Amino acid sequence: MKQPPISTLNPKNTVDTNDMEYLHIHGASCASCVGKIEGALNQVAGVEQALMNLAQSTVAVSGQAPVEDLIAAVKQAGYDAENITDNSDQNILDEKEKADAAYYKRLMRDMWIALSLGIPLMIYGLVIGEMTVTTTMERMVWLAVGLLTFGVMFFAGKHFYIGAWKSLINHNANMDTLIALGTGTAWIYSMVVVFFPSVVPEMARHVYFEATAMIIGLINLGLALEVKARGRTSEAIKRLIGLQPKTTRVVRDGEEIDIAIEQVQLGDYVRVRPGEKISVDGVVVEGHTAIDESMLTGEPMPVEKAVGNEVAAGTINKSGSILFEATRVGKDTALAQIIDMVKRAQNSKPPIGRLADVISAYFVPTVMIIAVFSALIWLNFGPDPRVAFAIVSATTVLIIACPCALGLATPMSVMVGVGKAAEAGVLIRNGEALQTASKVTAMILDKTGTITLGQPTVTHIELAHASDENEVLQLAASLEAGSEHPLALSITESAKDRGLSLDAVESFHAVAGHGVEGLVRGHTLLFGNEKLMRDRAVDLEQYVATAQHMAERAETPMYFSIDGKLAAIIAVSDPIKEDSVEAIQRLQKNGVRIVMLTGDNRATAEAVAKKVGITEFFAEVLPEEKSDKVAELQGQGEIVGMTGDGINDAPALALANVGFAIGTGTDVAIESADITLMRGSLHGLADAIAISKATLRNIKQNLVGAFFYNMAGVPVAAGVLYPFFGLLLSPVIAGAAMAFSSLTVVTNANRLRFFNIQEH
Repeated sequence: MKQPPISTLNPKNTVDTNDMEYLHIHGASCASCVGKIEGALNQVAGVEQALMNLAQSTVAVSGQAPVEDLIAAVKQAGYDAENITDNSDQNILDEKEKADAAYYKRLMRDMWIALSLGIPLMIYGLVIGEMTVTTTMERMVWLAVGLLTFGVMFFAGKHFYIGAWKSLINHNANMDTLIALGTGTAWIYSMVVVFFPSVVPEMARHVYFEATAMIIGLINLGLALEVKARGRTSEAIKRLIGLQPKTTRVVRDGEEIDIAIEQVQLGDYVRVRPGEKISVDGVVVEGHTAIDESMLTGEPMPVEKAVGNEVAAGTINKSGSILFEATRVGKDTALAQIIDMVKRAQNSKPPIGRLADVISAYFVPTVMIIAVFSALIWLNFGPDPRVAFAIVSATTVLIIACPCALGLATPMSVMVGVGKAAEAGVLIRNGEALQTASKVTAMILDKTGTITLGQPTVTHIELAHASDENEVLQLAASLEAGSEHPLALSITESAKDRGLSLDAVESFHAVAGHGVEGLVRGHTLLFGNEKLMRDRAVDLEQYVATAQHMAERAETPMYFSIDGKLAAIIAVSDPIKEDSVEAIQRLQKNGVRIVMLTGDNRATAEAVAKKVGITEFFAEVLPEEKSDKVAELQGQGEIVGMTGDGINDAPALALANVGFAIGTGTDVAIESADITLMRGSLHGLADAIAISKATLRNIKQNLVGAFFYNMAGVPVAAGVLYPFFGLLLSPVIAGAAMAFSSLTVVTNANRLRFFNIQEH
């Protein structure tokens, strides 16, 4: 398996990942925090882009800014931050799990503290009687309850008030602000009733201590359940990190010793026995075995490995014992780079998520204005007791408005979707690629290496003016030895199979899209297509018809001339991948327009297209013309995906709305693509589009749910139903609704984990 050099990628619309810093953020609670933290970091000198993932409480910062400046900027905005790039992925994961476990435990403790007071109070209010203050004894009792409620606010809810205070001194407002204002207003009003009942109209002498305690308890419960659910969204990255063993066995000074994986050095010889995981990337130097690469590529069948073959970290040795030389260790292994790419993609945002962030930034101030406006309406136009109604409506509006659901809607789905794709061997580079892939209406497929195996073999040599087939093959192979084209490789391999030695070539020149020329043994050689021969005035005579017959059999005929005379036609055939037909049908069934491009002649292209069920194709396309075809389809209003595996596909991959690179292709093609398919099958393409669609659908469900919740909840909380039905929402109900709105979003995102790719 050829490993994609993911670390060298410089994706479209992103920055050099070598300059990326990751910070863990403490104290961010909702979408409003995301905007403020990103805004603070983007103002630091040297920062090119800051992207925060609220679901993971991390922020990825690109650019040249010192880490100390980044942390200082976050603290200046009212939050805490720490650098996490110095630790290994496993350590980061372990620390995060420990931190989440401790946070969950603390939230559950706070929940029990608050509800142990709130529930009895609420039962008293519902069953026994009014929570009003009319006698001195009642004042004394409610004072004691008020002090207990203050204890709940201090011990179980202080994180809300600290967060609100930090936001205030930084001229911000977030979810903590709303909770602090809502619960604080209810408690202060109740204490005013207790201490100074005469200043409040008799009908409004009601206390709301149960609301304060219940709201704090329910929101802590919601946060605790959310922490649990968030953990499940990271399972894909956990599984990837867990693929790497912690120790390995190396041969040093003639002895096999077990060492920590961090101690493996380049050039070490590593021994792997049956059933063990491969620890680092390398090349087999002894033994033969079958390797299970399904964890990295999604390919279920084990791959045979012998001396000279590459092995990748994280894969499992199924049968024989092998010895391999370490060629990439630490963060250079393919597995480490895949983990890094998945992490970066999970941190990125599709355009739809950025829109939610913009809306969220204005959400909290808007809610505060609505709360004040609502209270004024009740005070001026409401029934008695007006003050109580005003307090209840303002408190309920503040509590029910939940920007955290908006903030979690996109990153939660992206995390699960990108992880799900990685499990299927599809590496999505960023959120924008994820979103655009779901909209692809036309897919351009390169023929060689994409639809076909990309491993052509010589099938026939038709002699023209030459008389010795081996001499023709030897000269052609000598000329092609300097070319990297797959067809050239088939010629040189065929010569080697016949035991023919290659001669030195002089004045080698590749004519892009047409062929090659050069001098071998003093002969001027030309090897390429019909156009090259005609341009050089080589007489093809009746051999054009012969070549045509070859092409109609889906073979690629290549003309070979010696000293200006046609010597032979060499036909090569590139077998179609076993599952290409099925994968193309799957794409077509989903309404995707399939277009095939190839530099091959029209007859061969037509034969291949017919075999795989493609009706639209372009033959004899020069490398620079592939990007023109992309632009042409875009001009027709299509959202174009381009799939390729070769260097000549790179410009088209870069220009397409979404570029898909076959993981077994060249490094340049992978660097130019938005999505990398780790296995060669075109099913990966259909999988990528299916996952993208499912993820976008999930994001939209979350956003619609969050918007609907707030659009319906805030007016109801303000009392819009009261004039018609006499209904005014309780702050306690608002607290429960707020707590579970976020949980609903996280739970819906987790549904993606059970998405069956093969059914789409």
